[in-house]
Amino acid sequence: MRGRRVFILGLPGLALPFTAASQAHPAKPVRIVVPFGAGGVADLTARIVAQKMGQQLGQPVVVDNRPGAGGVVAGETVARAAPDGHTLLLMSNATAVSAGLFAKLSFDARRDFAPVSTLGFFDLALLVPAASPFRTAAELMARARANPGRLNVGTINVGSTQNLAAELLKTQAGLDFQVVPFNGTPALLNALRGGQVDACVEILAPMLGQVRGGAVRALAVLGERSAPALPQVPTLAESGVPGFKVASWNALAAPARTPPGVLARLTREVHAALDAPEVAGRLEEINVTPRASTPQQLASLLDSEMRRWAEVITRARIPRQ
Repeated sequence: MRGRRVFILGLPGLALPFTAASQAHPAKPVRIVVPFGAGGVADLTARIVAQKMGQQLGQPVVVDNRPGAGGVVAGETVARAAPDGHTLLLMSNATAVSAGLFAKLSFDARRDFAPVSTLGFFDLALLVPAASPFRTAAELMARARANPGRLNVGTINVGSTQNLAAELLKTQAGLDFQVVPFNGTPALLNALRGGQVDACVEILAPMLGQVRGGAVRALAVLGERSAPALPQVPTLAESGVPGFKVASWNALAAPARTPPGVLARLTREVHAALDAPEVAGRLEEINVTPRASTPQQLASLLDSEMRRWAEVITRARIPRQ
C-alpha cells in the first residue's frame, strides 16, 4: 500500500510499564469526541480506528460528533472530562488554527490536552473545472501574475485549513488573487463547476469522484509528495512554488493529567490499529495515509502548526473571532 508509514512501538515514550490505572483501563466504553459532522474524512477516520481499537481494548470505542464553532465545543467537552482515558479528542490542523483564529478560547490546545498519537494525513488539492483553460498550476499562477487581483480561488469557510492554504499560496508564491469563501464543499463545488470561481483549494477526498468523473481537474496537490490516489498529479512544490507543503491531519489526545500508563496504553493501541492491514486499507480508500506517532512527535506537530497558521492569519488580516 503506497505511502503508508507507521512508526513502530519501540519508539521512546511507548515503553512505559503498565500501572494499576493502565491495567484497569478501559473500565467502560471509550468516547472519541469529533469536532466535525458525520460523513467527512475526520469522522470516517475516527470510526475506522475506533472500531479496531474497540476490538483490541475489549470495550466499545464510540464516536461522538460535536461539530461547530471551529472545534470549540468538542475541545471544551474533552478538556472538562475526567482524565481517566475514557474521553478522547480527535485533534486536527483545525485545532492548531483555532489557537490563532479565536481571540479567546476556554481551553489551551497544549496545556489542557495530553497528546496520544497522530492517526493519518490527507491531501489538499488545487482544482479547476473541466472547461478551464489552465492545464497546469504553473499556467494558472502565470495568469494570476499577469492579471493581479482578477483571479478568483474558492475555498470553504474563512479560517479553514483550505482557506488558509490559499492565503499561504498567495504569500509564498508572490501572487495577488481573490480568495472567495463558501459555506461548505457542496457550495464550493457548485461555484467551481458553474464558473463562479476560476479554481479552488479543497481536501482531495470529497473531490475525487468529480476528478475521476471528469467534472473537475486537479492541477496540483499541496503536500510534499504526489497523492496515492492521483500519482500523475504533481505537487505545488514541483509546479513552481519551492518548499510549499500543506496537508491535513488527524490525531488523538486525552485530557491533561491522564495517567502516563493510560496514555502509553492508548498510544500502543493506536499503533496496533493503524498497523492492521484492514485498517490501513480502509483509510487509504478515503485517501488517508495512516501514520502513527509518539506523543512527543504529536506535540511538536501541534506546536509547529500553531505557529505557522497564526502567522498566515496575521498576514491575511483575518479578524480574530
